[in-house]
Amino acid sequence: MTLKQIFICCTCISAISHINAQPRMTVANDVANLGEIMFQLPKQVKFTIKNTGDEPLNIIEVIPSCGCTTVSWPRELIASGAEGTITAIYDAQMLGVFQKDLEVFTNASDKPVYLHFQGRVVTKLSDYSSNFPVDLGEIRMNTNNIEFDNVNKGDKPVAELQIVNLGRKSYQPQLMHLPPYLTAQYYPESLNGGRMGKILLTLDSEKLKQFGLTQTSIYLARKPGDRIGEENEIVVSSILLPDFSGLTLQDREKLPNMTLSADTIDLGSMGRRYKKSDNIIISNTGQAPLEIRSLQVFNKALSVSLSNRTIEPGKSAKLKLTVSSKYLKTMKNRPRILLITNDPRHAKEIITVKVKQ
Repeated sequence: MTLKQIFICCTCISAISHINAQPRMTVANDVANLGEIMFQLPKQVKFTIKNTGDEPLNIIEVIPSCGCTTVSWPRELIASGAEGTITAIYDAQMLGVFQKDLEVFTNASDKPVYLHFQGRVVTKLSDYSSNFPVDLGEIRMNTNNIEFDNVNKGDKPVAELQIVNLGRKSYQPQLMHLPPYLTAQYYPESLNGGRMGKILLTLDSEKLKQFGLTQTSIYLARKPGDRIGEENEIVVSSILLPDFSGLTLQDREKLPNMTLSADTIDLGSMGRRYKKSDNIIISNTGQAPLEIRSLQVFNKALSVSLSNRTIEPGKSAKLKLTVSSKYLKTMKNRPRILLITNDPRHAKEIITVKVKQ
């Protein structure tokens, strides 16, 4: 075979490989059964999607089957092997059985992919444990962990806490130990027996004192003069992102670039061990020093140490994480590590730690 023939053959192979390379959207479960949900209490459903192709996946648009559903989806490209989440919120404004669809358009196919969710809207639940898993006796909550994620200075995001009064007497919900940056509104202010309500928590980001993670504990009073404790504790987390609006064009041409050896660590089972550790390597492949401005954990079951908080171009640092079994049973949120950096493309990175008792 001549050199010309070899060149033509290689070119053809390369062209065929390029043609075959394409994104592919895979959904683990395209049907979600929401069961019973309460009338006029919106319900959220999430679909995890994965790009199992070898080119970036672009979710162009997601169209719900009716105006009763609002949707959100990743606006950035999903790399090969990476995952994303499509979130739908059903308004629950009509009683009875419902079946809804989401029409997902991507660059992986000319035809849309359909996601489905179904359930039944009722005025009274037959079982409150699944919708309100936090048991406070006659009062139940849907969660005891609230997170305000990706907050920018000046934002005032709102989170919703749902409650139900299973007692016979009227109940007036009241949150205790609210910090200055949180305010609460109660709907209704007095909750009759067997009725449900909600508390809207508003975060004033201007009153947060630092970038990165701010955590506090607030408490739901079950009765007038109630005491605080682990049972009625609600952990509130907020992540305030750094501001890069002041960067000049010259600054943006010479930036750090953070890469992690892993963004998820699976420590398996603790067994009889009191502590278990692992390491992550943080590298700077950019052109300017990388600064780890904030290194924080979401709960006290996890501790971390970093060999160097300023990483020069071409250099790396070791992040050591340690899980203590002592606090695993009382965790109200997942073990995670938060990094806030001076890299605008990776201003916030979260490392998830998986561990079993």
